[in-house]
Amino acid sequence: MSLQDLIDSASALSTDEVVTLAHSRDVVLPNKAGTMALITLDNGHDHTKPNTFGPKGLGSLNEAIDAALARDEIVAIGVTGKPFILAAGADLTGVPKLTDREQALALGKIGHGVLRKLVDGGKPSFAFVNGVALGGGLEVALHATYRTVSVAAGMLSTPEVFLGLIPGWGGNFLLPNLIGADNAVKVVVENALNQNKMLSGPEAVKLGIGDVLLESADFLEQSLIWASKVLTGEVTVQRAEIDRGDAWDAAVARGKSFADVKVSGAAPAPYRALDLIAAARDNDRDRGFAAEDEALADLIMSEELRSGLYAFDLVNKRAKRPAGAPDKSLARPVSKVGVVGAGLMAGQLALLFARRLEVPVVLTDLDQERVDRGVGYVHGEIDKLLGKGRIRADKANQLKALVTGSVDMGAFADADFVIEAVFEELQLKKTIFADLEKIVRPDAILATNTSSLSVTEMAADLEHPERVVGFHFFNPVAVLPLLEIIRADRTDDASLATAFAVGKTLKKSCVLVKDAPAFVVNRLLTRFLGEVSAAVDEGTPILEADKALSALGLPMPPFVLLQLVGLPVALHVAETMNRAYPERFAVSENLAKVVAAGKSSFYIWPEGKPVVDPEVEALVTVGDKPSTADELRTRVLTALSEEIRIMLDEGVVAEAQDIDLCLLLGAGWPFHLGGITPYLDRSGIAEKVNGSRFLPKGVASLA
Repeated sequence: MSLQDLIDSASALSTDEVVTLAHSRDVVLPNKAGTMALITLDNGHDHTKPNTFGPKGLGSLNEAIDAALARDEIVAIGVTGKPFILAAGADLTGVPKLTDREQALALGKIGHGVLRKLVDGGKPSFAFVNGVALGGGLEVALHATYRTVSVAAGMLSTPEVFLGLIPGWGGNFLLPNLIGADNAVKVVVENALNQNKMLSGPEAVKLGIGDVLLESADFLEQSLIWASKVLTGEVTVQRAEIDRGDAWDAAVARGKSFADVKVSGAAPAPYRALDLIAAARDNDRDRGFAAEDEALADLIMSEELRSGLYAFDLVNKRAKRPAGAPDKSLARPVSKVGVVGAGLMAGQLALLFARRLEVPVVLTDLDQERVDRGVGYVHGEIDKLLGKGRIRADKANQLKALVTGSVDMGAFADADFVIEAVFEELQLKKTIFADLEKIVRPDAILATNTSSLSVTEMAADLEHPERVVGFHFFNPVAVLPLLEIIRADRTDDASLATAFAVGKTLKKSCVLVKDAPAFVVNRLLTRFLGEVSAAVDEGTPILEADKALSALGLPMPPFVLLQLVGLPVALHVAETMNRAYPERFAVSENLAKVVAAGKSSFYIWPEGKPVVDPEVEALVTVGDKPSTADELRTRVLTALSEEIRIMLDEGVVAEAQDIDLCLLLGAGWPFHLGGITPYLDRSGIAEKVNGSRFLPKGVASLA
């Protein structure tokens, strides 16, 4: 079947595609270099809807390239994008509709067939990377003979492995042969699995992806001048020689070790990408692209990709339109923020509010020393941002001026939003709110960062309980994107709308949660950790328990997670849940002993590898009924399935998708598993435990 036949066949199935058209115009180059056919990719929307490639868009690009190649007077082809965006890769919205492997195989063949004309067509080609270039968008540039990159360009990456795919239009072959296997492994696998880390324009040029870095103000003009100099021989592009010896094998081996740490073999995509990079050393272009086609088809038809797309859709769509949130028009403006407490969490919150809201933020605490330490922490973090080049000196000075401290809560008299971040003790928080109510305006929001306590109970004795909301961040505050917003029994719509508006300005993904013990993430993590701890108490070795759960591809083993959460915090939440639901949440006596002994971890880390702390071993008492790895995994997943069904029946969140969103963004649940509820559906555990699936068939699944 010809390339055009493939495009026509695939286009007939692509009924919902937002088509990115390839608009071509002739540009007379300076320096008498001749006429270039300049192709601009544009889907007709502004920068909030990036260019993407479906079959129809690739067909448009194919026509534009063919037309340029057919004209003798055209000396070169240039490709650029609409303002701020080259292209954000393949349009994946139609992928769930593909029903057989041949359809999936055709997508790879179309992309390779069209883009390789930029290098095989017989005319020099230039990619002018003016902005976002993700996945297939970056692969367009890789196929060009030469590449300019704007200094303002951001979001350059191959994110496919993050979703459960591979770069399918040449990236696995072209990148290692352009920038070396070591850098290719970093871009394709390591960056993708590190929460989809992006490259800036300067970083891309430093790696060798771009040939020259140009200023953004007149980027296209300067790109055309540079292209003319290349064509006339005034500029010769020098590229680093690629090491095709042992360094190539070492890079692939390092990538596999990295993937093992990140997904523990539970997701095929990074390993398929690494196999393709390994083969790229000896493959020619035809063999390399054919191998990509086969791998892409396999992965498109996999459960992992459906799961990844489901997770991606949740994070990029549902998180932006929180279920149950009041009308945003009810939100009140926030021009000053108060933070009660000056410890580490309070300092993180103060920095976030100052950076995102750009309003005055005041911290208070019991004495001046603590206040000074808290403000000093925030100012120190601002200095770090300045040192890393993340902010300019004038912005650093502005932020420092916004963050101040006081030992007098009277400083909150004109605040619109006050959040407490003190120790998890209900009576202490009730006392703080009672004191605040005497100071702040009646319409000022009182927020609590509690991780497990009842927000309703905190507000019970107040004159205005309607303005109290839960505002639960996750640590580290600057990194984890989830914000659980808790509606207490008497919280009104205006206060809740204000909380959601603030959360959005903070660039957090907000989920509305009922006021139930430990809310969503901590409730499920506590149930999870409780089952693992119980198995250890019964005799399962700690290291074996951690290893058993690693097969799920979780971001970290349970006892490493305990260390990150903090053993005292984990014990406190377990005790809270035990009081609420004693039949399902037990408190590990061994965990209590370890906390009482002042230990911060069950492990010590000689040579960077976990070893059970001998002092911990001497403290704990275990039984003689160890669980096998399969038994422990089944036990944990059964408990989670049961707890999620109870939470949905209680109305803790609106739908199962909100549970998935919370765990993806607040607990690092792997994208390749798609969310906890589809995973429990696919494994059959949901139906076994609850008698039914969480999601309809076909959602995040081939079923």
